[in-house]
Amino acid sequence: MNTPAGKVLLALAIGGAGGYLFSLLRLPLPWMLGPMAFCTVAALLRAPIAPPARIRPYMVMVLGIMLGSGFTPAMLGRAGEWLVSLALLFAYIAVTAALALPYFLKVARFDPVTAFFCAMPGGFNEMVMAGTDLGGDERRIALIHASRVLLVVFAVPLWLQLSGDLAVINRSTLGVGLADATAGGLLLLAACGAVGWPIAARLGLPAAALVGPMLASAALHLTGLTASQPPREIVNLAQLFIGTTVGCRFIGTGTREVLHALAAGTGMTAIMLSVSAAFGLLVAPLAGVPFPVAILAFAPGGLAEMSLIAIALSSDAAFVATHHIVRIFLVAVLAPLAFRAMRRRPAESGD
Repeated sequence: MNTPAGKVLLALAIGGAGGYLFSLLRLPLPWMLGPMAFCTVAALLRAPIAPPARIRPYMVMVLGIMLGSGFTPAMLGRAGEWLVSLALLFAYIAVTAALALPYFLKVARFDPVTAFFCAMPGGFNEMVMAGTDLGGDERRIALIHASRVLLVVFAVPLWLQLSGDLAVINRSTLGVGLADATAGGLLLLAACGAVGWPIAARLGLPAAALVGPMLASAALHLTGLTASQPPREIVNLAQLFIGTTVGCRFIGTGTREVLHALAAGTGMTAIMLSVSAAFGLLVAPLAGVPFPVAILAFAPGGLAEMSLIAIALSSDAAFVATHHIVRIFLVAVLAPLAFRAMRRRPAESGD
C-alpha cells in the first residue's frame, strides 16, 4: 500500500467503508459525508492514503451533467426571478468578508494577508493561489478553506435533517437506476462531458470540469432534447471520490495544526452560515424558492457538494448551482482586486 496507486486504493476503501456505514445509519448524503469523515480521521492518524486526484475531475464531470439535468423548459419562465438573488451575492460576499476579517485578525490572530483570503466565502483553489502570491500563509489558508468546506457540508444537511426540511429527501432524484438508463441517453450525456469540459477550460471558466458539462447538459435539457440523467450508481461513485478527496486534504498536517484550523474554521463557519441564513430569509420570497433551497444557494460550501444536497432535497438544484458558480466567480475575481486596493490605500495615505 506504499505505492501511489496503493495509497489511492486504500483511501477509496476507507471512504467506501464510511459511505456504507453512513448509508446504514440513514444519514444524509452518505456516499459523500461518510468518505469525508473516515478519510479525515485516516489522514489525522497518518494512514498511508492519497487522494484520487487524477480521477476526481471525471467524477466532478458526472455531477456537472447531473446538475444540468435539473434544468427544465419550465424553468425558463422563472429565470427573471433569479436576477435579484444573484445580484444580492455582491452584498452577501461583502457582509461575510466584513464580519469574518476582524474575526481572523483579532480572534485567530492571523496576519492581514492570510486573514483576508481566509475570510473570503469561497474559491478554495483561487484563494490559496492568490493569497500565497500576495504574501499569505499558503498552508494556513488551505487548511482554513478545507475546514470551511468540511464543516459546512456536514452542518447544512444535518441541520436540515434535524429541522425536518430534509425529511422530504428522495434518494431516487440522485440519478436513475442503471437498468433504467438508455444507451442513447447515456451517449448524449457523455457528449456533454466530452464537449463541455474542454470548451469551459478554454474559456477560463471556474470549475471547468463541472461548469462546462453542466452548461452543455442544461442546454440539452432546457430545449427538451433529452430528459436523461446519469445512473444513480455512477452518481454515488462520484460522491465517493469527491468525499474521499475532501478528507484527504488534511494529509501531512499535524493534529494540533488541524485542530487549530478546525477551531478557527468553526468560528468562521458560524459567521458565514448566520449570514447565509439571513440572506436566505431575504431571498426565499424574492426568488420564489423554499427557505432551505435559499440557504443552500448562499451557504459557503463546495459547489459540487452543496449542489448534491440540493439535488437530494428538491428540483431547485439548478438555482443552487447557478448561485454557487456566480459566487465563486465573483470571489475569485473581486477578492484579489479588493485586497490590492486596500493595501494601496494605506500606502498612498502614508499610514
